[in-house]
Amino acid sequence: MKLLVLLAAFAVLVPGVVAGWIRLAPSDPARWHVDPLTVAERGARNSYLLRDGAGADGPALRVALPVAEVAARLAAIAAATPRTGILAGQGDFVTFVTRSALWGFPDYTSIRVLPDGSGASVAVFARARFGDSDLGVNRARVVRWLRQLSP
Repeated sequence: MKLLVLLAAFAVLVPGVVAGWIRLAPSDPARWHVDPLTVAERGARNSYLLRDGAGADGPALRVALPVAEVAARLAAIAAATPRTGILAGQGDFVTFVTRSALWGFPDYTSIRVLPDGSGASVAVFARARFGDSDLGVNRARVVRWLRQLSP
């Protein structure tokens, strides 16, 4: 009987500790605030990279709006996304952290807005902190944000 109680306590305690660590583990901006233009190594199954050049899942998005307006719109779109906040940066280079509803797994989305002719280009690097696969949630979030951005 004591063994059964001990096993039950262990079965409840371990997931609780893991869940608490996932939700409360600090996010180091030095590690997660990454310029999408400089990403060299990434987990292809748990990330989505949008930029011009090698290694990207697609080209940077071009928008016929000034850099400051694009950056402000993206910040507003991210702020309206549930469980999303700013990890680091401001203006034309910001990293957001979005946590999953149930477990609070953090995903990081770094956005860089650059001048491009009379408009702006947007480069994005979105990735999961934990796990080998993000089940496509980072790509889906980036696509949703960029669709909302389009004038």
